[in-house]
Amino acid sequence: MSDTQLNRLRNGLRIALVWCFILIAFGAFVRLSDAGLGCPDWPTCYGKATWPKAHEIEAANAAFPERAVEMHKTWPEQVHRHIAAGLGSWILLLTTLTLLATKQSINRKRDQFVLWSGVALIAAAVASYIAEMHVASGVSFASGEALLLWLSLQHRGMARWITLTLMWICFQALLGMWTVTWLVKPIVVTAHLLGGLLTLALIFRCLQLSQLRAVPTSLRNRNPIATRWIAIAAITLIAQIFLGGWVSTNYAALACPDFPTCQGKAWPETDFREGFVLWRGIGVNYEGGILDAPARAAVHITHRIGALVASAAILWLCFLAWRARLRTPAAMLAGCLCVQVALGISNVVYALPLKVAVAHNAVAALLVLALMHLWWRNRQAHASGIAAL
Repeated sequence: MSDTQLNRLRNGLRIALVWCFILIAFGAFVRLSDAGLGCPDWPTCYGKATWPKAHEIEAANAAFPERAVEMHKTWPEQVHRHIAAGLGSWILLLTTLTLLATKQSINRKRDQFVLWSGVALIAAAVASYIAEMHVASGVSFASGEALLLWLSLQHRGMARWITLTLMWICFQALLGMWTVTWLVKPIVVTAHLLGGLLTLALIFRCLQLSQLRAVPTSLRNRNPIATRWIAIAAITLIAQIFLGGWVSTNYAALACPDFPTCQGKAWPETDFREGFVLWRGIGVNYEGGILDAPARAAVHITHRIGALVASAAILWLCFLAWRARLRTPAAMLAGCLCVQVALGISNVVYALPLKVAVAHNAVAALLVLALMHLWWRNRQAHASGIAAL
């Protein structure tokens, strides 16, 4: 890949990274404003590519009597879908350019055929779903994803990761569909949130690889961070983000309206068994939540405990990074953590203001990026022997 091609691809990935971050923040706005079912069908919205206009609302209500049009919920949901579709199209373009730039001519033809065959099968799956041919849709989607997975395994480095990113974005669309058709089931919505963060991480990983430079393998950082500490911080962060999503999707954010106590007590009545039932079958409408007060309190308190564990792990990692003279990544990670904790407390104290809650989700995404940045700098320091990065 020439320097010109690499620079163009790197700029494209930077755009994709910002695009994905905006998508995550806007998705949080949709979820927290209870607009997840603003469109009762998928991928259309009341049968429209956009959403019903004022003169079409009566017809839309007649076509979907189970859910009347609420315009303040309808347009955010469909705009979110269009932003996601735009990101998917952009990643498809970057994948095409990457594959064209990294293989010999005979392999380029094969790669492009497999890539576009996979994309065509996934597009056919969407069309089949709209036509209510659900079995054909599932087979077509699985076949398309399998082709993309096979294609990614034929490559290494950035070509593999960008293809995996495209494949994952397609699966994210499936989670988005289930969010609607399974009536904002908490496990699906939480998985969709984690999937959005994974998409962001995959794009960032591609961007890191686009900046890869050869380094002397004989040199080692004299005071590296053990990989296990980064892994522990990553695991606790992912678990805490899952718990945050579980709080949000079960409408448990206000189960404890005070801080640091909960309902005026150090430990109120809780029901952990009921609070963490992951699967309750299909057909239950979870909008507004179905858990009773003790179950919601259990979910909320678990999130608070998780915050203490994740904060301790991340702060310890920041200390190790500072000592290893990885000071800029350490400061970025610690700064994001402090802001995130302040936003979490503000959500409780100020009764979940929408702006603060959306910011809480956005900073979670920044924490993921900051942790990945620290891992990447630490890896470079291991290989190059340069501790002050």
